[in-house]
Amino acid sequence: MSSRMKTALITGITGQDGSYLGDLLFAKGYRVIGAFRDGEKNRGLLPIRIKGGIELVAWDMLDQERMLDVLMEYRPTEIYNLAAYSSGAGMFDDPVGIGEVNGLAVARILEAIRAVDTKIRFCQASSREIFGEALESPQTEATPTNPRSPYGAAKLYADSMIRIYRQRYGLFAGSAILFNHESPRRGLEFVTRKITHEAARIKLGLANELHLGNLDAQRDWGFAGDYVRAMWLMLQQECADDYVVATGKAHSVRELCEFAFSRLGLDYRDCVREDASAYRPVEPALLVGSAVKANRKLGWKPEVEFKELVHMMVDADLQTLTKN
Repeated sequence: MSSRMKTALITGITGQDGSYLGDLLFAKGYRVIGAFRDGEKNRGLLPIRIKGGIELVAWDMLDQERMLDVLMEYRPTEIYNLAAYSSGAGMFDDPVGIGEVNGLAVARILEAIRAVDTKIRFCQASSREIFGEALESPQTEATPTNPRSPYGAAKLYADSMIRIYRQRYGLFAGSAILFNHESPRRGLEFVTRKITHEAARIKLGLANELHLGNLDAQRDWGFAGDYVRAMWLMLQQECADDYVVATGKAHSVRELCEFAFSRLGLDYRDCVREDASAYRPVEPALLVGSAVKANRKLGWKPEVEFKELVHMMVDADLQTLTKN
């Protein structure tokens, strides 16, 4: 089938990943349907994307009848489920809501696919949070799962249902186990964007200092644009499977600060203050993913290096703040 004939439905179109995936698929000639919650039309990144020709449709993660109606109307060949309660600081805020949206809603989508067209290909945005306090490092598709939050537990339920529907009903469905991925479109509640945004504000004299938790905490950070490309590749294969999507390299918050502030001609040591009250417990194993399987089977590898990513984010924040 020519990619020009393909129709992709993306849930979470207003988020970082949804916007990058929408751009990618639109450039590949797809008809792109962006699903959003009612009342969300004017939020986030959506206005930019409308100009790109992405069609919008109201969608409700809790309403299976609505899901059936949308699938019947638009007949997507691919569905990417990126809608979720966000990770980060909100992972414990609403355990029931998180369970509904990040977990049970995926079972609803799978049921809708089974009812409308079993040939629809489905990709679920999973999370490294399924590993929780990981029992080994690096984490692979075979690493034992050990979630430590309602967010991680809900994502794990979704992954389990995907495997069940793949095996029991033969659906083409797979989970992309995404490690931390950032961009200039990342929300300000995430530490990466908080750092790049505040560095730009300090450079412009709009702030004096930045308070952070443990600067030696390490994460596997990649570029969101690279990660959505991996999700697209997953749905172009002969067989569905689950893949870890990660850079395989860990970087500290301190290193992030160093790259961000030095990009602006500043020394992070003059501006960043460690705040003991914001410390998180140190993980027993380093949270870093192995994308060996994705590289071998999908031919995927990240293209944007960490330093380049941080510079991209700082430059974008400086430009936006200068303009405003």
